[in-house]
Amino acid sequence: MNIFLVAIGGFFGAVTRYFVANKLSFLNNSFPAATFFVNLSGSFLLGLIMGGFPSSKWTLLVGIGFLGSYTTFSTFKVEMINQLRKKKWKPALIYMFLSYFGGIVLAFLGFLTGLRL
Repeated sequence: MNIFLVAIGGFFGAVTRYFVANKLSFLNNSFPAATFFVNLSGSFLLGLIMGGFPSSKWTLLVGIGFLGSYTTFSTFKVEMINQLRKKKWKPALIYMFLSYFGGIVLAFLGFLTGLRL
């Protein structure tokens, strides 16, 4: 049963990520807004799930399944490498700092919010 919860969540997470990336594709600039948005929103939501439902079926469905496929560490790294290869130092550093630091802060805020549920 658990594997099906992860699989169902993963399917919907991947579809949602694709949808968000398409909707934000109009922001065709040097900053990868779609990946930035999904990773930060996913960090907050994972914190929320872990704070509010730390050991439940919701963790499997939403935390591991949905958010595991919704967020993307590998695309973030590829986009960072591409920016550095093109010598776009400032956008690359801003993207890296905001992604790492913002992700941690938002996961923590989500966790605190989840504790109140």
